Amino acid sequence: MSFFTFLHAADLHLGSPLTGLALKDEDVARRFAAASRDAFAELVEKAIAEKVAFVLIAGDVYDGDWKDTSIGLFFNREVARLARAGIPVFTIRGNHDAESEITKAVSLPETVFEFPTRKADTRRLDDLRVAIHGRSFADRAAPDNYALAYPAPVAGWFNIGMLHTSCEGSPAHAVYAPCSVQDLVGRGYDYWALGHVHERAVLYEHPHVVYPGNLQGRSVRECGPKGAVLVDVADGRVAALRPLIVDKARWAHVQVALTSEASQEALLATVRDALAQPLAETEGRLTALRVTLKGETPLHGQLKTHAAQLRDEVQAHAHRLHDDTWLEALKLATTAPPTPQAEGRDGTGLDPEALLAGLEHDPEIRAGAQEFIALLASKLPGGIADGAFDDLDAILAEARAIAAARAVA
Repeated sequence: MSFFTFLHAADLHLGSPLTGLALKDEDVARRFAAASRDAFAELVEKAIAEKVAFVLIAGDVYDGDWKDTSIGLFFNREVARLARAGIPVFTIRGNHDAESEITKAVSLPETVFEFPTRKADTRRLDDLRVAIHGRSFADRAAPDNYALAYPAPVAGWFNIGMLHTSCEGSPAHAVYAPCSVQDLVGRGYDYWALGHVHERAVLYEHPHVVYPGNLQGRSVRECGPKGAVLVDVADGRVAALRPLIVDKARWAHVQVALTSEASQEALLATVRDALAQPLAETEGRLTALRVTLKGETPLHGQLKTHAAQLRDEVQAHAHRLHDDTWLEALKLATTAPPTPQAEGRDGTGLDPEALLAGLEHDPEIRAGAQEFIALLASKLPGGIADGAFDDLDAILAEARAIAAARAVA
């Protein structure tokens, strides 16, 4: 029986500036930047330990053009370790490291092969009877379906396609080299090594169409374990996919449902209980934590008016569970329980919640809010918003809740 293992990775994003994170906390941003490099070094270490036959990197090795050659020298150092272990590396360029985007270069070992940009090409590993087909991005924009022009499979061999693509579309990722799963399956290959989407996903089996996810989470939209995929091949057929976790820092978003908690002490006990398992699962890694409080709670007004104090308390409770935790944000998405009548500050018996209810749906208010948000976003450095202005309904609902809470404070 013939058997070999290869490693499929993508979206290393080496050199990512993490601008938005740096504006919130420079030290945490530096540690996450170092984590991206350390994760790749760990991947190389495990590839050597597993004695993989070859390594595939399906695009976005780099996050963009280099400020200097240090990031290229780092990549060279790590793939040189693979070269000394006799492990070849096959790469394609994606939208972030397209040929037109990278202006600097460092020569790499001869065992590193980068697929061309003009059309898909094929590399053969005769001893394994493996054919690897791939195409790089020439430019950041790639509106065409590259998959349709990939070469025919080599008969009797194990055929792999490498493609950086938004296959079937993804709401969290822009469209690049779009294709359908059936476009890929129809090529007759045995495995598609995809990149671009940062979540691990198996879109099809036999033939396998796989996104390994990125190596290292970079924002709250990229929570949980990150890494690559080890692929075991037996007798020309995929026998197993094994997740390979290599991230060195992690993002976590914990949503806490509040109900009958009547005091801050009770609320914090609920938060602590909700954080215990997610923080334990980070296994000691630096953790950037976002907490969202939601649900109907009698503490709704207090949460809005004492948000800064509450944030400090949540950070303190997180530290008691895992000392290397940084509270990136505390989001308040609670509502007040309905009351027959709320006493206004002037004693009129008016209910601020009722008076303000539905204002977020007023066309004039929505238009004004969108105009202000656009102005605010234009004045912020790139990356700092991190999607904070995407949900207008949530922003207006929170503004209404704050106004109502202050009216009765």
